[in-house]
Amino acid sequence: MSSVSEVDAVLDPTAYFGGVAPLSQSAGYLVVLGFGALFSFLTTNIVMFNRAFSGTMETSENFNTAGRMVKTGLTASVVVSQWTWAATLLQSSYVGYAYGVSGPFWYASGATIQVLLFGILAISLKKVAPNAHTMCEIVRARWGKTAHKTFLFFALCANIVVTSMLLLGGASTVNALTGMNIYIACFLIPWGVIIYTVAGGLHATFIASYLHTCIIFGILTAMVSVVYIVSYSSNEIYDRLESVANSTSAECEAYMVEHFPKYQWDESLHRCGPVLGNSEGSYLTMISRGGLMFGVTNIIGNFGTVFVDQSYWQSAIAARPSAAARGYLLGGLCWLSLPFS
Repeated sequence: MSSVSEVDAVLDPTAYFGGVAPLSQSAGYLVVLGFGALFSFLTTNIVMFNRAFSGTMETSENFNTAGRMVKTGLTASVVVSQWTWAATLLQSSYVGYAYGVSGPFWYASGATIQVLLFGILAISLKKVAPNAHTMCEIVRARWGKTAHKTFLFFALCANIVVTSMLLLGGASTVNALTGMNIYIACFLIPWGVIIYTVAGGLHATFIASYLHTCIIFGILTAMVSVVYIVSYSSNEIYDRLESVANSTSAECEAYMVEHFPKYQWDESLHRCGPVLGNSEGSYLTMISRGGLMFGVTNIIGNFGTVFVDQSYWQSAIAARPSAAARGYLLGGLCWLSLPFS
């Protein structure tokens, strides 16, 4: 963000929906507890049915690696689900709001590179360490205890940061929509995941990730259809973005009073006029100083959050040798559409 006032505006609870949550707190509890219970029930039962009909025995090896026989499609859906953080939708929307079309592009492309490169690493993993269980296990076997402790520390830090961001991002979203207490939401959200993971192991998390991906793309397809086909058109969206870049603050305020009378115009919350650092101040240009700086930061930072995150190694370990690289390539390309849309 470019200034302290923008930070204060984002942290201000009245910045979202005018300070009034559009849904009730009961809806928040229903979403958090209901979806958690639903996913736990579905994934656990699917795993149980699979065990019963396939006749596979549940061993610690199968619990931790899902039998090392996961195919391409499921691997790709898991990659999409793993890489869809709270920031995938929230931060990509903000950088689009701040820098125009270059913001979501750099978010999407800058975070896809690492997943595609990990597909190459997955090939080497299946060749060099086909029976491995964790990234740190491989490091210890190759470089010894000192390197093992070093990677263990960074992997733990990465998982703490990622888990904290996912919980806080989800809890903040539920709080903005329903008014549900953030601390209670942070406490309740993980329980659904804990239950089906304990009951079904890695196989259950893969099934849950597949369901997550189906829901995400279903919602995304519906929203894109409503915005670009039902309510507006791509030409109309283009013209409005050009109009905003060429409007004054007074013109934008008059437009908001006319079309959105329940909201008050606030220059610290609303964008109007040309975008600083963009070519001709346009929202529709890729020549953006701020967008480029964000893209470089995004690319460098995401290498750490992918290559030191055990979940990506776990997916490669669980995949079939023939499906590991293809699953990551397909998953990375599918994920590209999420933040960019």
